[in-house]
Amino acid sequence: MGLLLALASSVCYGIADFTGGLLSRRANFAVVALVGQAAGLVFTLVAACFVPAQVTVVDVAWGGLSGIGTGVAMAFLYRGLSRGAMSVVVPISAVGGLAIPVLVGVAVLGDRPSTLSAVGIVVSVPALWLVSRAERGGRITAALGDGLISSVGIGLQYLALASAGPAAGIWPVVAGRVTATLAVVPLLRLASGPARLSARRFLGAAATGGCAALALVAYLVASRQDLLAIVVVLSSLYPAIPVLLGLTVLRERLNPLQVVGLLGTALAVTCLTAGH
Repeated sequence: MGLLLALASSVCYGIADFTGGLLSRRANFAVVALVGQAAGLVFTLVAACFVPAQVTVVDVAWGGLSGIGTGVAMAFLYRGLSRGAMSVVVPISAVGGLAIPVLVGVAVLGDRPSTLSAVGIVVSVPALWLVSRAERGGRITAALGDGLISSVGIGLQYLALASAGPAAGIWPVVAGRVTATLAVVPLLRLASGPARLSARRFLGAAATGGCAALALVAYLVASRQDLLAIVVVLSSLYPAIPVLLGLTVLRERLNPLQVVGLLGTALAVTCLTAGH
């Protein structure tokens, strides 16, 4: 069940990145991120009331720390996407956000993946990079910094959230939505463009935030059932989703590197599942 939840988290994150990226190209990226995090707070707060829990101050603190990572990661990810540099921002944020928790899980937390799972982890890193490559993706742009900052935020989000106790229910995610919302507010000064969203874009940003919050809930439950290194890898396969949505919704075409990347992600999932 943990592996399925991790994959569900990846799908939800991929959808959220796709819709959030489209919205950020048409509106103020920081406002889109702020509305999304606030909507995620409402969603998780309502859901948490229906899940039995015994939450402690430590659990709330870990959740709050994860939210700081989430807020920073989403804001800088959306800023990079608003610049039209998805081929730079997405792979850097995904691979960096994957590498940090996996290394900590193995080196500090004592995770010991099986041989097949280890192969899946190793394969996933270049696969994530390739799947996000566009035709002109080899150029380093100003969005490189956005991707690096986003990757650190994603890594912090995964590590801190997985540290909350299993008895805490999903209240750590609620705490994270509070700090994520607060973390985005100062970034409004970095954004250009109107601070107001049309009703349609407001609802789109809110739905995006709800989808991202659902991804975190799925990840949190998965991290309590399986090794952190494996759960993080499966949850980090989300870049494949925007590519597939681009093919089906935006009628985009895959380049050869992206095809290799998609095959690599399929191999990674197979190895991680078989080696579980």
